[in-house]
Amino acid sequence: MKAREILARNVRRLRAERGLSQEKLGFEAKISMTSISHIETERYSATVDAIGKIATALKVPMHELLIDKPNSHGGKK
Repeated sequence: MKAREILARNVRRLRAERGLSQEKLGFEAKISMTSISHIETERYSATVDAIGKIATALKVPMHELLIDKPNSHGGKK
């Protein structure tokens, strides 16, 4: 599995678990909603800085966004 796909899945999952819209997550992370959308749809290769900001906004350690958890696949992209 590609790092970009793992990141996308984890950001979507954690954002949904917290009940945040892409707009709200972008606001909290101080990056654009468009960037959040592009990260979640794998159209954008996020910088380390962006990953750090998203992790902070989601209140998780940065590595949590990059771990491929077998039970988090859910069969969906």
